[in-house]
Amino acid sequence: MIDDDKLAALRARYANGQREEVYDPAFRRAQSVAFNAAGRRRLPYGGVSTFLDAPYRPDAPDSADFEGLQVALIGVPMDLAVTNRSGSRLGPRAVRAVERIGPYNHAQRVSPAAELRVADVGDVPFRSRYSLPDSIQDIEDFYTKVQAAGVLPLSVGGDHSISYPILRALGRHRPVGLVHIDAHCDTSGEMEGSRFHHGGPFRQAVLDGVLDPERTIQIGIRGAAEMLYEFSYASGMTVIHAEEVDAMGLEAVIARARAVVGGGPFYLSFDVDSIDPAFAPGTGTPEVGGLTPREVLAIMRGLRGLPLIGGDVVEVAPQYDATTVTAQVGAQMLFELFCLAALVEK
Repeated sequence: MIDDDKLAALRARYANGQREEVYDPAFRRAQSVAFNAAGRRRLPYGGVSTFLDAPYRPDAPDSADFEGLQVALIGVPMDLAVTNRSGSRLGPRAVRAVERIGPYNHAQRVSPAAELRVADVGDVPFRSRYSLPDSIQDIEDFYTKVQAAGVLPLSVGGDHSISYPILRALGRHRPVGLVHIDAHCDTSGEMEGSRFHHGGPFRQAVLDGVLDPERTIQIGIRGAAEMLYEFSYASGMTVIHAEEVDAMGLEAVIARARAVVGGGPFYLSFDVDSIDPAFAPGTGTPEVGGLTPREVLAIMRGLRGLPLIGGDVVEVAPQYDATTVTAQVGAQMLFELFCLAALVEK
């Protein structure tokens, strides 16, 4: 039965209200990002596509301070290091094309674009589309500029080899911790004469002294490549297989991740093949039996407050993604990284 007094109060508050008459401060903050001064919202299907609909500032890397940005969204369209199906070089374009991600995160109650100065600064410039060693060096050089400017980078690849030069740049002054969500540990050794491949970036980062294995946790691991990942165990990394996530429960997984990372700076690397191919088929090395998007969202959100210094979303290969669902997952995880950047405890 309708309460007449409650209905009258609702009418008094909302019946003739405009969009800006919102009382919850978190909702007001979100609307300040979503709507312009005239009360209009950008067409989700119009304009030029950028990561998370952020402003496009391709000239920012030309400035020593990245024009005052706090967070840079960066494309790394390079997949010269794949061992199976190529195509993740098209990942940044596919993720940019995803509309309607954010600006408000209901679970975290944050609108990160209202808290941080952010822009899509374009793609890493590569001197050659053919040379993997040159591309690895180009990535490191670019992120060294990002690190020197004090900007937090959030990146979309590209194959997983891109994480190695990024970590070399971000960990050059002290080794960092890592939360790594993936089907594969990516700690195998040299393959066919190359140590630069998407199956081994984190081994190389440890050996270069930029990644602390004791502060590294790998979540969602599964598949036939386990025999290649002895380095993870020998170096002291914490490995949680996909089936162990079910056995432990998400709260225990989150608690373990927080304990491993501790209070020091950490990087978060999300490989879309961590997700079961039923939910994300558009990737080069799919592995049956993976995590669900909701499980990964819970894990990421459980890291709230920890000192994130950067993150990446990798291995989105849109040509295997008939419904764009994999790109949707990638874009949502990029947004979750952005939210974590806004929620770092100062």
